[in-house]
Amino acid sequence: MVGKIFRSCYLWLILIFLYAPVVLLVVYSFNASNEIGSWSNEWNFSLYAMLFTDEKILDCIKTTLLLALSASAISTLLGTIGAIGMFYSKPRVFKILNTVTQVPIVNAEIVTAISLALVCSILLFPRTYASLLIAHVVLTFPFVVTSVLPKLKQMDPNLYEAGLDLGASPLKALFTIVVPEIMPGIASGFMLAVTLSLDDYIITNFTKPSTIDTISTYAYNAYAKNSANTSIPALRALSAIIFAVIIISVVVANVNADRRAKQRGNN
Repeated sequence: MVGKIFRSCYLWLILIFLYAPVVLLVVYSFNASNEIGSWSNEWNFSLYAMLFTDEKILDCIKTTLLLALSASAISTLLGTIGAIGMFYSKPRVFKILNTVTQVPIVNAEIVTAISLALVCSILLFPRTYASLLIAHVVLTFPFVVTSVLPKLKQMDPNLYEAGLDLGASPLKALFTIVVPEIMPGIASGFMLAVTLSLDDYIITNFTKPSTIDTISTYAYNAYAKNSANTSIPALRALSAIIFAVIIISVVVANVNADRRAKQRGNN
């Protein structure tokens, strides 16, 4: 009984610690106050109206979404190819490649950001949208590889060989057998890449041109460098929307995963 109480208390403490600030942000997005820390007596949707009428914020949202989807698509393609190549390599080569792939994940992001900025400077490659896109691919690529590899390890290795024995070409066997088997890993890698790209600030700030702003860089500059910006309160509404979209995506993904698991169990 005592253990059950402690487990319940521990669970609630973790939930409060993780989600209380976000819930407060969502509630605060309906408050008309223009300053963080002070509450207004007016509760309405004015911040959301401000959000969807502010051209600068809308431009930042479009840029961020386009960048995240483009970088994630490239990273997913390269990461899937890399994971398949690693998986079918010799054990020694696999260990080396796996270690090289994991280093960027555990490496400090500031090191990656400065390194990319230095490479651009040495190669006389100006900060453009291309440099920003390349930087986000470098950021997200290793995470796609680590998402796809477990699915390759779970796959029955005899399936691919059986397809070849039945007359399929290596390329056809790859797309008709291997890819469908690892599709959940590919999808999760893509979603993880999108999340990382949307949230990144450090690498984006070091590699973007001055004419481009993403949500993260705009929010930081608005709060830290331009406190008089009248669109700052709208960022609370934007943050609430991002959180809601993430929650809905996670719930839908879990429901679909449970449905697929039940279908497999019934079969």
